[in-house]
Amino acid sequence: MPVIYRDEAVVLRAQKLGEADRIVTLLTREHGQVRAVAKGVRKTMSRFGARLEPFMLIDVQLYEGRSLDTVNQVETIGAYGLAIASDYGRYTAATAMLETAERLTENDKEPALQQFLLLAGGLRTLSQDRHEAGLVLDAYLIRSLAVAGWAPSFTDCARCGQAGPHRAFSLAMGGAVCPSCRPPGSAAPHPETLQLLSSLLTGDWPSADASEARRRREASGLVAAYLQWHVERRVRSLRWVEREGDRPSIKVPTIDVAAIERAQAEVAPPLP
Repeated sequence: MPVIYRDEAVVLRAQKLGEADRIVTLLTREHGQVRAVAKGVRKTMSRFGARLEPFMLIDVQLYEGRSLDTVNQVETIGAYGLAIASDYGRYTAATAMLETAERLTENDKEPALQQFLLLAGGLRTLSQDRHEAGLVLDAYLIRSLAVAGWAPSFTDCARCGQAGPHRAFSLAMGGAVCPSCRPPGSAAPHPETLQLLSSLLTGDWPSADASEARRRREASGLVAAYLQWHVERRVRSLRWVEREGDRPSIKVPTIDVAAIERAQAEVAPPLP
């Protein structure tokens, strides 16, 4: 007799299967990352096809299977997809968040409650447009890395603990380093950049929102490098992320679902 379970989940990925089905990758509250078949969701009359799109926060009931579970029921908790997909900056930031969450929770059904809460909160913040999308993305990335065990230091020396602030930043050492511990090739970011990163890690949003665009761009480069150093692979969707000052944000008045699916497949291809 199949085991049935229910959980809250964020939809990370949706891949076509056959003529009418999809394989969805979910990050759940209690069961970690789950891959499941959603039968018939690509049909016009599907009851819950739109609820199984990326960025959605859902309550889902599944049948447990040997390799893939099966989606039985879905209810919407947070319909973030439309608000995120209607703005290029929010869409690319959210896509990078989903890919990072998938990388950091690759062990199937290993509980990852803190990662789930971080991702759900980040997507909600993006959909509400409360802060610049790049700031939300960088805050999510450094916090998710901290939860995964790679918490960066932006003030005290990451190697010896000497009180800071320090000017040098080393990916291998884990953040800011003092002159004695500084290895060759360390970066030397502006002090305000390190202050911004510290604000994003601790949730000091007034300070982060008041930061300059050039400091945000420098901080984003450090965060991206730190992320890819520790996950030991390229996070492909980061190259599509629009940063403040790059160019005006593109507002999309209507949602082209087919175009979104093509873009999702391009920036976050299926894992091998």
